[in-house]
Amino acid sequence: MKQQTKRLLKSLCMAVGVVLLSAVDPLAGYATERTIDIKHLGEGQSIVRVDAQAKYLLLPVEESSPESKLYMIVDNDVVRTFNVRLAVNMVDYFVPVDLSGYADKHISFNFQLAPESALCWKEMKLSDQFDSSNREKFRPAYHFSPAWGWMNDPNGMVYKDGEYHLFYQYNPYGSMWGNMHWGHAISKDLIHWEHQPVAIAPDALGTIFSGSCVVDKDNTAGFGAGAIVAFYTSASDRQVQSMAYSLDNGRTFKKYDRNPILTSTQRDFRDPKVFWHKESNKWIMVLAVGQEMQLYSSPNLKDWTYESSFGEGQGAHAGVWECPDLIELPVKGTELKKWVLICNINPGGPFGGSATQYFVGTFDGKQFVNESPALTKWMDYGKDHYATVTWSNAPEDRKIALAWMSNWEYANNVPTSQYRSANSVPRDLALYTKNGQTYLSSTPSP
Repeated sequence: MKQQTKRLLKSLCMAVGVVLLSAVDPLAGYATERTIDIKHLGEGQSIVRVDAQAKYLLLPVEESSPESKLYMIVDNDVVRTFNVRLAVNMVDYFVPVDLSGYADKHISFNFQLAPESALCWKEMKLSDQFDSSNREKFRPAYHFSPAWGWMNDPNGMVYKDGEYHLFYQYNPYGSMWGNMHWGHAISKDLIHWEHQPVAIAPDALGTIFSGSCVVDKDNTAGFGAGAIVAFYTSASDRQVQSMAYSLDNGRTFKKYDRNPILTSTQRDFRDPKVFWHKESNKWIMVLAVGQEMQLYSSPNLKDWTYESSFGEGQGAHAGVWECPDLIELPVKGTELKKWVLICNINPGGPFGGSATQYFVGTFDGKQFVNESPALTKWMDYGKDHYATVTWSNAPEDRKIALAWMSNWEYANNVPTSQYRSANSVPRDLALYTKNGQTYLSSTPSP
């Protein structure tokens, strides 16, 4: 009798366009009987209503398909917008949409640009589980990679209370670039990483591009002593700088309610790197703006004053400048310290595509001066080395660098599908001299 009832219910649901899920799936685990109500509206428009709530809605992805736009709607309000390459002819893999946090709410999705004939409508499913265990034979052992989805630039790297925090450019809805969030992982030894939930998600100001974090030990911003403060680029039609803060050692972030904190008329205006400059008793922000770096100062992390720019006529200029860093390093064998301005460029690397160049010189809190303006110095001659930045607040004043271990010439086309991209191994930076010039050295971190 129970089986007859289930068969009858299934027939009725199919007759009115409702998909009834009750299956054991290798991705989803065991799913109790839940329904997904799909209504096609024509011209690639569909409404999907989740009548019985689960933790995840699993979406089937086909990477060769064009992107569809999804609006997640809770009680008639849009709470999330993202793009997914929904499966049209075949399923390459599944990605999860997290439904938790909306208990006892009405959840629906507005799908745009997905044809009614697409395979995705038959394959999407509800589940309380998403299996993120490794299914890739090419996943590296020592180089960090995301559990699933796309990763590029390392972001917001900061050390606090025995933990190294790594944030990174992340697409949780596919293994190709898009939907930029800040992903998050934590390590105590720079080798073993514990994956964390998404740290910062897109909002009305745009998607979340690269940036940095600091520990505000003296509560200059007023969020609380020891707060981790994140700076990132909000990217929409224009790029502006925004801020968020964490009072629980980076586990959760609250966005500053007066974002953006810095704007510009320049089209390329991004990747804020912030640090405390004790000699001037101010915070310094370095920003990539077209093919130069701009420097700003602030007493409180909220109000920023333009100080100077650097770049005209110096270094490589075959591509856009991105992901700056400005650090002070000791010169081996001497009592000297010098400042290093790290500048990532795409394209224009020595072997094509993206790469990291750097400049050695002085910094007085307002202006950086390059000591070798006629010479271009490359941090690494491997082709897979980009978006290099260092950890803030690292112990013993170490400058620990991490790079994205890929190249924009082929980053979307590497032979993995569960995830794409890895980072370099962390390396400790220092300076040394040779033939009258000062160069960077990098050693794998202990």
